[in-house]
Amino acid sequence: MTSLWIQRCEKALAIQKQKKAYRYRKLISGGNDRILTYQGKRYLNFSSNDYLGLARHPEVIAAYQQVAIDEGISSGGSGHVIGYSPRHQRLENQLANWLSFPRALLFCSGYIANQAVISALTTVGDYIFADRLSHSSLLNAAIQSSAELIRFRHNDISSLQHLLQRFCQSNCLVITEGVFSMDGDQAPLSTMIPYIRAVDSSWLMVDDAHGFGILGLDGCGCCWDLNQDFRPEILIVNFSKAVGVSGAAVLCQEQVAEYLIQFSSHLIYSTALPPAIVAATEVALTLIRTITGKALRQQLQDNINHFRYGIQALGLGYRLLPSITAIQPLLIGDNLSTLNLVSQLREQGLWLTAIRPPTVPPNSARIRITLTAAHNYNDIEQLLEALANVNK
Repeated sequence: MTSLWIQRCEKALAIQKQKKAYRYRKLISGGNDRILTYQGKRYLNFSSNDYLGLARHPEVIAAYQQVAIDEGISSGGSGHVIGYSPRHQRLENQLANWLSFPRALLFCSGYIANQAVISALTTVGDYIFADRLSHSSLLNAAIQSSAELIRFRHNDISSLQHLLQRFCQSNCLVITEGVFSMDGDQAPLSTMIPYIRAVDSSWLMVDDAHGFGILGLDGCGCCWDLNQDFRPEILIVNFSKAVGVSGAAVLCQEQVAEYLIQFSSHLIYSTALPPAIVAATEVALTLIRTITGKALRQQLQDNINHFRYGIQALGLGYRLLPSITAIQPLLIGDNLSTLNLVSQLREQGLWLTAIRPPTVPPNSARIRITLTAAHNYNDIEQLLEALANVNK
């Protein structure tokens, strides 16, 4: 007899298929490269978040290989047991000094870092004010926390200001992304921060996964855009996007770092980042801060500009969201049309991905085009030509 557990699963899966929202994993080779391979066919890759192409940089690879040979693959345990090495400490200090924070703590992923901070810092009686379009790692952590979650309208300062004024007697944590992962736009940090700082009990937490390494002075991220300092109380930087590796870090005050070390289950009970990953991250961050990183950021920006100019000239029947970042979402609307468009583009040798609810709001399914410094002029032209063909 089929158990109630299986019946529950089958019902949910049937609904997911009916909504055209069913997700499939695909066996892909070269997903972090300009060209990927799927079922023996090669595709131009416009779905990678390796924005600067550092995942295949020879110096980053060499650093990983050498430390893997010298020190092995695993860190051997939690940082609270034997997994915290001088190499981990050096990377934390490098990040803290570069980004002008008292402390940095390494985590295994950006998702885990967001979960760790929100779950450890907030308690009953606190409020979390989250931008409505924040990443699921932020929203899920807020929902699961003991604090009360209230979402404010996307990038709407008046909506946030109303919440701050209404609940100013309690501890309030404002959370947002620096660059929003599905829309590609940026949070208005320069406008947000004065309102948040005006309330003594309010802090700002920024997840800058998609801005770090690309935007701001020397790739510091959104909080240093236009050479201005918009540092939040808590900053999350991610190593799996522009840095081209994996892992993340929390930048914060001394007391917050010590608090997380004592009380964050995500930190205490997770095996620390492998030493080879730490070594590769150190090298990648050095490249980002040098002339190599500057050139890669310029190449990426040239690709973005060329794509946006070209697609506007095409006059497509779809809406290109107003993003100046590597994330270029083409809004389609319904799930089926989006899936069909992706299928037609793949027939022309382009790998793009359909993003559907609940990842994005209802009726806002889209093709999330991501551009990288590894793309060239001809790649962009091929993408534009394919979009023009399917538009006909």
